[in-house]
Amino acid sequence: MECPHLSSSVCIAPDSAKFPNGSPSSWCCSVCRSNKSPWVCLTCSSVHCGRYVNGHAKKHYEDAQIPLTNHKKSEKQEKAQHTVCMDCSSYSTYCYRCDDFVINDTKLGLVQKVREHLQNLENSAFTADRHRKRKLLENSSLNSKLLKVNGSTTAICATGLRNLGNTCFMNAILQSLSNIEQFCCYFKELPAVELRNGKTAGRRTYHTRSQGDNNVSLVEEFRKTLCALWQGSQTAFSPESLFYVVWKIMPNFRGYQQQDAHEFMRYLLDHLHLELQGGFNGISRSSILQENSTLSASNKCCINGASTVVTAIFGGILQNEVNCLICGTESRKFDPFLDLSLDIPSQFRNKRSKNQENGPVCSLRDCLRSFTDLEELDETELYMCHKCKKKQKSTKKFWIQKLPKVLCLHLKRFHWTAYLRNKVDTYVEFPLRGLDMKCYLLEPENSGPENCLYDLAAVVVHHGSGVGSGHYTAYATHEGRWFHFNDSTVTLTDEDTVVKAKAYILFYVERQAKAGSDKL
Repeated sequence: MECPHLSSSVCIAPDSAKFPNGSPSSWCCSVCRSNKSPWVCLTCSSVHCGRYVNGHAKKHYEDAQIPLTNHKKSEKQEKAQHTVCMDCSSYSTYCYRCDDFVINDTKLGLVQKVREHLQNLENSAFTADRHRKRKLLENSSLNSKLLKVNGSTTAICATGLRNLGNTCFMNAILQSLSNIEQFCCYFKELPAVELRNGKTAGRRTYHTRSQGDNNVSLVEEFRKTLCALWQGSQTAFSPESLFYVVWKIMPNFRGYQQQDAHEFMRYLLDHLHLELQGGFNGISRSSILQENSTLSASNKCCINGASTVVTAIFGGILQNEVNCLICGTESRKFDPFLDLSLDIPSQFRNKRSKNQENGPVCSLRDCLRSFTDLEELDETELYMCHKCKKKQKSTKKFWIQKLPKVLCLHLKRFHWTAYLRNKVDTYVEFPLRGLDMKCYLLEPENSGPENCLYDLAAVVVHHGSGVGSGHYTAYATHEGRWFHFNDSTVTLTDEDTVVKAKAYILFYVERQAKAGSDKL
């Protein structure tokens, strides 16, 4: 939006010596000393944390307004409003009086000059840090690709994703998808699409929720984000352009409140699928898929139209059998799926840790068995029998008619009660290798032994008690090593740590024939 308060609020010199030392994205709040989500006031250059940390940036603005409410505003007071601040990570500008991000600038272009100065400080700090790391690495073993930083083991080849304000749900999903090799490689190999021309060509744009530009591409921004990861050229990447597109085409995710990672993943895959089906920049994305010989026609599963890389990799087919208990009429229906949502059986819901002694540990096999077992529908789900001509009691059973190349399993940890949504915090044991899905197939005899085995590629974990709060992180394997992705922080981890995680979403990749034969 066009903010009318910039001229009275942006008072600091672009190269102000009042700025703290070090990287702007790591500056600490002057009140609580937190280095998460730092914002700098463009009136006095003080640094405070954002509203989703401890909210000291907003409190700084509110405290500055107190003298103005009880006295007639003098010209000096009018100029010192402390209304506008800048995100030290994404360099976007926010006005508290407008309560929105702003896109305009002062007549002298002070906002852009401050932005460029912060970027230069960030780049200088990053260059110095990278040079220091390179010297340390040269002194270490040639086989070691790790670096000790602040007591933790950090993988220098991996890139984190900056939290833009409770966007950990998005970061965890993006990091997981970036480690599904065939899916990620498809997008990274797509030709780049230039959406901007004329005066804005080649320039970085700062999007806001108030802009009316509809010329956006989720596929393009998703491609750019994947390309930025695993390059090793930066410690953290800011996915602000992708988040802007998400705001534009997925209204449910506008704002900065915590969201459900599984819901976001489904929206993301569905919208990628829809956009890939259409022509883009004169090239049909579906035709690119058809040229990819590794994704044969037998691996495609059409959902809402033509097949795309989304359905070719994540798409499977369920057979839903419903039997009338009165006349015995059987109804069969085939449903395509991109993921399976599994209930945690009720008998395990008090089992909160792997080492708890009271009762057996819930396993992923228990959840899959509960999903595919014969179930009698209750009174609220009576089946309309076409033979009886009325709703009757019935049974339901799921079979998997076709397994996907990547099996995405969602554990239903959030359940509605009368007034709120509770979390099922039960530990569920899951295998890292050899998940055998053959016993859940409709026709297992038509599948080879290796086609039913899956190895874990990534895990999304929810930390906390509720869907609207808490924090998301992800574990993923890359080139034989496991990494923990916690927003901008990426650390090397081990298999023992991964298997202890309370998984929320599991990504299993179909095993190639040359792999071993250990099973779940």
